[in-house]
Amino acid sequence: MNTDIENLFKDKVIGHPAGLFVLFFTEMWERFSYYGMRALLVMFFTASIMDEGWGWPREWAYAIFGTYTSLVYLSTLLGGYFADNVIGIRKAVVVGALLMTLGHACMAVETSFFIYSGLTLLVFGSGFFKPNMTSIISEMYNGKPEKKDGAYTIFYMGVNAGAFLGILLCGYLGEKIGWSWGFGVAGIFMLFGLLQFWLIQDIFGNIGIEAKNKNVEVLDTTKENNEDVDERNPFTSLEKGLIGLSSLLGLLWIFNDPISKISEGEYNIFPFEIAGLSGANFAIIIAFAIFIALLVMRIPRYGRITRDRMLAVTFFCFVTIFFWAVFEQAPSSLTIFAKDYTNRVLEGSSAMIFKVIDALITIVPLVIITWVLYLLFKKTFKRFAMSNIVLALSFIIVWFIAIYRLVDKFSQDVAEVEASWFGILNSLFIITLAPLFSKWWESKYNPNANMKWAIGMGLLGLGMACVAIGSGSIPVGAKTASVSMIWLILVYLFHTMGELCISPVALSYVSKLVPGRMIAFMFGVYYLAVAIGMKLAGVFAESSEAIAQEQGLSSFFWLLTSISLGLAVFSAILHPVIKKLMHGVK
Repeated sequence: MNTDIENLFKDKVIGHPAGLFVLFFTEMWERFSYYGMRALLVMFFTASIMDEGWGWPREWAYAIFGTYTSLVYLSTLLGGYFADNVIGIRKAVVVGALLMTLGHACMAVETSFFIYSGLTLLVFGSGFFKPNMTSIISEMYNGKPEKKDGAYTIFYMGVNAGAFLGILLCGYLGEKIGWSWGFGVAGIFMLFGLLQFWLIQDIFGNIGIEAKNKNVEVLDTTKENNEDVDERNPFTSLEKGLIGLSSLLGLLWIFNDPISKISEGEYNIFPFEIAGLSGANFAIIIAFAIFIALLVMRIPRYGRITRDRMLAVTFFCFVTIFFWAVFEQAPSSLTIFAKDYTNRVLEGSSAMIFKVIDALITIVPLVIITWVLYLLFKKTFKRFAMSNIVLALSFIIVWFIAIYRLVDKFSQDVAEVEASWFGILNSLFIITLAPLFSKWWESKYNPNANMKWAIGMGLLGLGMACVAIGSGSIPVGAKTASVSMIWLILVYLFHTMGELCISPVALSYVSKLVPGRMIAFMFGVYYLAVAIGMKLAGVFAESSEAIAQEQGLSSFFWLLTSISLGLAVFSAILHPVIKKLMHGVK
């Protein structure tokens, strides 16, 4: 076994290398900053000038938010390429963290130039950071597959701890004190994550220093994942041209959507109509048609088993688009629903019960994470004192903000729940429910892949049905209402269970279903599906305003319920077909 990897396992924390917990805290601060900023973005854009926002129509905010989140996922393809072929994994992580730190700093200024510059930096920063953290873990556990599942579980907890704390604390600061405070604190903790990783990176030995320069087109001559051995199937010049054209049209459409709306038509990349379609709609239909044509051209050229498994992956990617399109209503239309249509003020005993519960879900996770921090200090302080001091300082600030928030809450006679607070429920439910779902997947009742997608889409539909029922009493065209909070809590409960059925297992199935030489390409297709879903989430949210004005807000949520449940039934019906296409992969 690699000597570097053996050395990593000498200093252990809870049975794993101390380096894993370095990644845990680095990723935690990145997720803190990302979700903390994201929780505020739509509310900042739509808040009135009197409330120090930009006073945008909700459609504009949804459009730019959808573009931002889709580009975050598309940029991972660029970041992954540069890490593998140019600068190496560790430098890519540092570059990504630095770009995101600068991006959050720009966001805190709140002028048009700095907000747009900040979003741009955050997109590229996420692209360099996001795909490469998990690559370091993969290399750390090379030759120790029995430990890898546990490592990713711990890392996933760091992801959710960061999202939880970011939404909780940045959301509070942004809504109650000032938007720049929320955006600025997100940047401060991204800086802490960068410094901590930079100062302690020698703990990883030689892992991730050099670019891999992997040739993903190398012929896979083994039959480990495939009974066929396919001949090389390189992209032709025509196919490369079609990929370029489809990508260009898709990117132009993604950028044009918010630009044309915010400029009120003054700037429009597609200022024409064809056959009754706007230029933008025509362009994206052509891009999608080209992409489908590429799949039709390429897939039949593979061996039977590879071809069938690629069809299964394509089906999963199709369902994934709509999963994220509905799920990602959380930071857009559901956040506005929480802000403007939900009764968030509690009085009397209800207020005190909420304050106590809120205090517990704030303090208990912080105590657990601080304990893990203490265990890491015991193993690494002598060698990496400065990194540990930076990490300790970051936690002192977190504890200060958390206690300040709780003191403020308990000093009030009533309890006003921030609109962003509901976003923490996703992370809270994941941490609570993930072990139960893990046990389910390991039991004899573990469902087939597409049945997991069917169950996930069904739970997604149930969540949307809850908010549809809750919003049923809101009059058509109403701008405010006082719906019970219980409906939003149920939404996040069902949506989190749906996420646990789909998100953690998606990449696993992609890697199982395609030969090694094609993994990079099919991961690209999967992330493209996620990016499309993110942008479609913005498109769905934009349509909520028109539907609310004409038919009522409940109709919008019933529409998303129908889409989710329809795809759940469709996935279940196709179970025997997809199972056959997978050729024994479970």
